[in-house]
Amino acid sequence: MAIEQFIENEVKSNDVVLFMKGTPQFPMCGFSGQVVQILDHLGVSYKGLNVLESDDLREGIKSYSNWPSVPQLYVKGEFVGGCDIVREMFQAGELQGLFKDKGVPVSERAST
Repeated sequence: MAIEQFIENEVKSNDVVLFMKGTPQFPMCGFSGQVVQILDHLGVSYKGLNVLESDDLREGIKSYSNWPSVPQLYVKGEFVGGCDIVREMFQAGELQGLFKDKGVPVSERAST
């Protein structure tokens, strides 16, 4: 039960959380790297949590979201999706809109 409480706390106490393989500075898989590039391009402040550091976290986040893979992006406590969903939302301009709707600042250069 402790890992679920940890995940819940991280998701609820940070505006944007990315559960990923590796760190934002050193992603350990291409999918995590793509989401990091999108968030960095948008200038969004986020917390990256490395699921490779803990099997409990790696399995716990999949149970928490009922989503089978990592990375997983959460905005204001709400599960957004994995790499494909985040990339498609970004390309359609929907991700930028979601951040603005939730009150998460996005870089001005990213919105042009």
